Amino acid sequence: MALIMKIVFLGIGTNLGNRESNLEQAVARIEEYVGPVLDSSSIYETEPWGFQAKDEFLNKVVKVETELTPSEILERILIIESIMGRVRSKERYSSRLIDIDILICEDMIIDEENLKIPHPLLHQRRFVLVPLCEVASDMIHPVLKKSISDLLEICEDKSEVKKYR
Repeated sequence: MALIMKIVFLGIGTNLGNRESNLEQAVARIEEYVGPVLDSSSIYETEPWGFQAKDEFLNKVVKVETELTPSEILERILIIESIMGRVRSKERYSSRLIDIDILICEDMIIDEENLKIPHPLLHQRRFVLVPLCEVASDMIHPVLKKSISDLLEICEDKSEVKKYR
């Protein structure tokens, strides 16, 4: 029986430690634990979203091919974050060494307590939409039925998202 490959888009963010190195390590571990990275956005520097912090975030989006189910992808992401030293705090938003989110997986819609795909806040965050638009501007959001570029155009988030270096 042939394995069914899926395309998943992951958002990666960091604002602590060596941010560039954190992103590189996260991408390397995604390749090791989830599947080959087919495409990768530029790195963007962004202000914290939903909380105050002195350190700006670096964010990027990767397009990954995987045979894993969405819950297996989430399991592996949590392992990667843990290996890299992420400690989850009780606060919803806080500074972090690494954060990896499943943004979209094919045209799947999953709404479970610990797993929501597409990411429920994707369309409200410029720091996700800008890099996602770079690698998948024509992709249609499975719930909102709009392209990523259209979602970016109508996004109400006005925070600055600038290419890093």
